[in-house]
Amino acid sequence: MHPLDVVKTRFQIQRGKTDPTGYKSLGDCFRTIFQREGLLGFYKGIFPPILAETPKRAVKFFTFEQYKKLLGYASLPPGLAFAVAGLGSGLTEAVVVNPFEVVKVTLQTNRNAFTEDPNLEFLRKFGIGLVSGTIASIINIPFDVAKSRIQGPQPVPGEIKYRTCFKTMATVYKEEGFLALYKGLVPKIMRLGPGGAVMLLVYEYVYAWLQDTVDRKQHF
Repeated sequence: MHPLDVVKTRFQIQRGKTDPTGYKSLGDCFRTIFQREGLLGFYKGIFPPILAETPKRAVKFFTFEQYKKLLGYASLPPGLAFAVAGLGSGLTEAVVVNPFEVVKVTLQTNRNAFTEDPNLEFLRKFGIGLVSGTIASIINIPFDVAKSRIQGPQPVPGEIKYRTCFKTMATVYKEEGFLALYKGLVPKIMRLGPGGAVMLLVYEYVYAWLQDTVDRKQHF
């Protein structure tokens, strides 16, 4: 959906019909961006919202619940308490997300053809690492649950219930349901998502530095 967001931003920054860089219609906007900036022009500013999405949702729901608890002491009608809690969580979310929005809009309003920018390259690598860490966490969390069941205390003292990986996963699925295999997923994503981003950044920049060092030595 990001291309539509780019188009929306371009229309919003137009300064009336006399704007020489204005677009005549929706189709004209899509066509002009594609001709002048290429396909990647529709994805300018995509990394800030990607990076902001996880903390945005976390802040939104966490603060909503906290505001509800606080308003519970005020003896407000349930509907009003929910409305005020929603207002508070929305304001808190806006404070957290706004810096990412500023960067996003700044990138989206750039009408130049897509070129590699050091800051954008940094965000791109961070975003790739974050998404990779998140996907890896979702894929391997059932194995992590099985590991914790095997390593942790058994349900009945002196009796080993969980022995092997796949048998443990099957037992958990049968007794507790499918979602039990994904217990602890949120904190794991919060840890390994950013962790994957940091790991990729360190690898990319250290590798580039070592490669540059070797090339200089060979040159001399």
